[in-house]
Amino acid sequence: MTPTRFSPFDLQNWNPFRQLSSLRQEIDRLFDEPIASLARPQDFWLGGGWPTVDVREDRDFVTIPVEVPGMKKEDIDVSFHDGVVSISGERNLEKFEEAEAHRAERFSGRFHRALTLPVKVNADKANASYRDGILVITLPKSEEAKPKQIEVRID
Repeated sequence: MTPTRFSPFDLQNWNPFRQLSSLRQEIDRLFDEPIASLARPQDFWLGGGWPTVDVREDRDFVTIPVEVPGMKKEDIDVSFHDGVVSISGERNLEKFEEAEAHRAERFSGRFHRALTLPVKVNADKANASYRDGILVITLPKSEEAKPKQIEVRID
């Protein structure tokens, strides 16, 4: 192996901004890619999934709003088993056969979300409503899961 001799003239041709510009172009290209090409739909946004959900708990209920825009309620299934709420269905989007897609970010196809609830609920009294693309699942807490007030006595 022959050592390479360093020449001070090499520094005159080196431009750090050219390399930074190239790096920026590569980062811009990554952010211009559709999210769908970077992850499978079920890994959407930090490993969550589609549809997006919240799980909220108050004194009496566990409430789960689910964003399912553009779907019919007949295409959504909700079930409960052993403390897990399952939401599944299929979202079909219109096809544009002769159009060229410049960006395709909307999810279509089958989906399934399984959410473990933070407390015991009374599934027999569960309710699900659907309006304006939001499915709201309301599960009343079981009596044992509700907070109890303890009276403090002064002795």
